[in-house]
Amino acid sequence: MKKIAIISIFITVLLSGCESFLDKTDPTATTFQEFFIDEDDLRRVAYSSFYDVFTNHGDRKLLFYMMDGRSDNAYARSEDDHHLRIGNGNINSNTRAFEYYYTIYMKHIGRLNTYIANIDVPYVEDESIRTRYENILKGLRIWHYFRLTFHWGDVPFLLEPAELEDATLPATPKKEILDTLFPMALDIAEQLPEEEYTTNKYMFNQYSFKALIMRYALYDERYELAATLARDIMDNTGYTLHPVYGDLFQYEADSDNNEFILHLDEESHSGSTTYSFRDLGPHFRTGNGQSYCVPLKSLVDSYWTLQGRPIEDCPIHTKEEYELNPGLNRDPRYKASIMGPGDEFYGEAIDIYNPNNPMFYENQRASKSGYWFRKFVSEADAFRDGNMEYGLLRYAEVLLTYAEARIMTNTIDDLARECINKVRERAGLDMEVADVTLPSYASYSQQQWIDLIRNERRIEFAGEGQRYNDIIRWRMAEDVLNGPALGHTRIVNGKKTSIKIEDRSFKPFNYLWPFHETSLRVNKNLKQKPGY
Repeated sequence: MKKIAIISIFITVLLSGCESFLDKTDPTATTFQEFFIDEDDLRRVAYSSFYDVFTNHGDRKLLFYMMDGRSDNAYARSEDDHHLRIGNGNINSNTRAFEYYYTIYMKHIGRLNTYIANIDVPYVEDESIRTRYENILKGLRIWHYFRLTFHWGDVPFLLEPAELEDATLPATPKKEILDTLFPMALDIAEQLPEEEYTTNKYMFNQYSFKALIMRYALYDERYELAATLARDIMDNTGYTLHPVYGDLFQYEADSDNNEFILHLDEESHSGSTTYSFRDLGPHFRTGNGQSYCVPLKSLVDSYWTLQGRPIEDCPIHTKEEYELNPGLNRDPRYKASIMGPGDEFYGEAIDIYNPNNPMFYENQRASKSGYWFRKFVSEADAFRDGNMEYGLLRYAEVLLTYAEARIMTNTIDDLARECINKVRERAGLDMEVADVTLPSYASYSQQQWIDLIRNERRIEFAGEGQRYNDIIRWRMAEDVLNGPALGHTRIVNGKKTSIKIEDRSFKPFNYLWPFHETSLRVNKNLKQKPGY
């Protein structure tokens, strides 16, 4: 009886709706058919399906910019947010994070399966509206499976509402799932409207969904598909690079640009308040900044020079000079993305070693590294809750995806070089040296191109939640997540010294996340991932 009760609870979770969806038209409704009845219900279902996981603006466990704390880019200080343990490797099959993420993805797949199976129930005057929402919901279901297979590999695979026996399905091989999903996703994309939404910008249109498929095609090493989709977006849309890189992450351009393809905007979370200053900003006097996720020395040192060279390969200054003065002759994306000692915030110099300075690094709500993200942190929000909007997927990713796909297949063409140049030129690099069509790049080996494109992605998308997935898919997490997490570097008693925050570890089997022990007890047909 106990086993049946556990499975029953699992099915209830799998098929349950979110709290926001319970705000239904008929408050007395007791069955699914009674509250899934009209076009407004379709809209609410689509809205809540985005919001609960993908555009949630208040839950740090889900916020995209917090996910850099899982990687060598950043440190996330709160145990409750899950990113801390994933980043430092203090994990096992009982770690709460893996139950949380697996359950939320599977629960929403269950909901979406039910909505899609009953898509003909609500009354609509225009059938094209039903078709649009049906394809948006199908797209969201695919997005969940993309995330599940990326982190867990083989997982149970269902595209229909679950019955009791489905709760104990064995896992389907990842390749089989993706071989089903990619053609399905492309078909869904073609049925979505082409135009960019002027309202509900977070909703999928044809090309924003293609951009999402492109991302996971790259992750899955389906390079020809990734390149084809990137080229399609470049050739057939009005997306462009915004002229000023830093403005994309400030109020100057956060809601007024042609670069954001997938949005986390005000409409996507039904309210004007967002929390990036609270999560990323410094605790300045009586302000709300909590420094929950802050940059590490590893990220700071990864910014190449103004001329597009690694700091260890620059003839202008030594590596140590760059380490001690991160703003020296640096890629301008550094200043647009990160602030630290020597910079100013709200008219006051940042002095992390002065106990009387608001940004003293040992304060409870201070940055343990001595650095903060400047991205998504506006001085206008220092003493208030902000309402900044964000791009979950930008046109710059399309350009760099095309370039990476061509590099990985060793078919680097003129367009791939042009894509890299566009991103570098927009960033403000010295293109007399950084232009990758120059003769100095003609003799580059494939590995040199790989090193270049990987670093280009790292600094272009720093603080935007992509780094962890990149080091996982590139199978380099063992190289960058074993050792201490370090912060600001200075000379103390004649010796170069960096703030040490914590020790980190990453084992070879950590590339896949484990099934939580609870999931294994519920489903006896699930097999634990090797190593756990």
